[in-house]
Amino acid sequence: MDLRDYLRIARQWWWLVLAGAAVAVGGAAVVTARTPPTYATTMTFFITTPHDGVSDAYQGGLFSQQRVKSYADLTTSDRLAHAVAGDLRGVVSADRIRRQISAQAVPDTVLLRVTVTDSSPALSRQIGWSLSRQFKRLVETLETPPGADDPAVKVEVIAGPRLETVPVSPQPLRNYGVAAALGLLAGLGVAVLRELTDTSVKSVEILRKVVGAPVLGSIPRDPSARRSPLVLTHSADSIRAEALRQLRTNLRYIGVDHPVRTIVITSAVPSEGKSTTAANLAAVVAASGRRVLLVDADLRRRSLATYLGLEGAVGLTDVLVGQTSASEVAQPWGPAGLRVLASGFTPPNPSELVGSRHMAELLDRLREEFELVVIDAPPLLPVTDAAVLAANADGALLVARYGKTPQCQVTAAADALRAVDARLLGCVLNMVPVTRADAYLYQYGGDAREGRRRRAERPPAVTPLVSSHAANAPAQAPAAPR
Repeated sequence: MDLRDYLRIARQWWWLVLAGAAVAVGGAAVVTARTPPTYATTMTFFITTPHDGVSDAYQGGLFSQQRVKSYADLTTSDRLAHAVAGDLRGVVSADRIRRQISAQAVPDTVLLRVTVTDSSPALSRQIGWSLSRQFKRLVETLETPPGADDPAVKVEVIAGPRLETVPVSPQPLRNYGVAAALGLLAGLGVAVLRELTDTSVKSVEILRKVVGAPVLGSIPRDPSARRSPLVLTHSADSIRAEALRQLRTNLRYIGVDHPVRTIVITSAVPSEGKSTTAANLAAVVAASGRRVLLVDADLRRRSLATYLGLEGAVGLTDVLVGQTSASEVAQPWGPAGLRVLASGFTPPNPSELVGSRHMAELLDRLREEFELVVIDAPPLLPVTDAAVLAANADGALLVARYGKTPQCQVTAAADALRAVDARLLGCVLNMVPVTRADAYLYQYGGDAREGRRRRAERPPAVTPLVSSHAANAPAQAPAAPR
């Protein structure tokens, strides 16, 4: 993965990255609020040795630098801690004093910087003053040779003890900044891990590879699709409508040697958008001037009649059981010549009904009457209806949903079609996220491309399609795309 991949993941999962930062900052706020303030008293010791002459001064300086490193450890010794505790007359224990002292030798100098921290500023200052006296006394005692009166090392306090009026801990700004940075990294890490473990279809190349068939269309995600699933009713000029017109053109040229007159639209699992794809494809093909019949063969979960505002009580099942004919129950929709055969009542044996000889004979008759028959079939993996229908049709179109359909399910669906010797025409990747650049290209080139298609396909002017049955009916919210 390169930087562009990380940026793409961060843009796609921005809410996860921000959630990680928010959780981390919230945790830092709780910790900061519950941490008692700590005050520090600092002092600096100057370590020197008596010397005569330049040479002795140089040697003494080197000696002092070496000793300073040992004195840093001496500040946390038990002997010094007990001396300070005795000086304070038992106000604080020696163990607590030892834990509150920290020392650091300034590199390449003879300076030793010592810090005393405590939640009480007064106590921190008292320990600091006592430490400055007791440390000097302890070092000079240890550095006095036996029988000598003067120590070999002298200790002087050159700064402090000075009490910092502002608490050294906690530091809210630093805590929040570090927490935010760590939270962003953690959120990005989770997003990257989720992206790496995600096996759903997320590109046209992946879909083409796992199915082994061409991708004939890429339908962009449209937030308004749930309110108005049909592109020619409220959004005829949208990028989704233009993508469906491209799908229409690709289908027209895919079967030059073996023209496609009956096509099954299916998917691997439910909620992939196959029904809206079937309805919109039939609508845009009919808008080009061709005779089109849309058949709702999903007898288990009928939805096309709801999308189109048509009567769905009588339809395909009635035709298959011989109660009526397709020409009698097919309903017109819109001025472009589209006719719709609803599903009818729900039978107890949908698989046997769509796989019957009557269904095969019906498709043969519809091939002669219409230039294109679009069949909305059930998903392939839960039931066998779509595979049976595809075997009797001229071909099948497999719909997969971007970022949701697992690759293994798409592969299994394609294998189910090949198992019955059905002709897999290609795939459609549905609900693809659209960037601003993609939207601009669609809007810029859509009118010109559609003008060329209209001249080539003899279409009448495309006007908003309104069902004759739904013209006087109250508006209903369509079901979720399937």
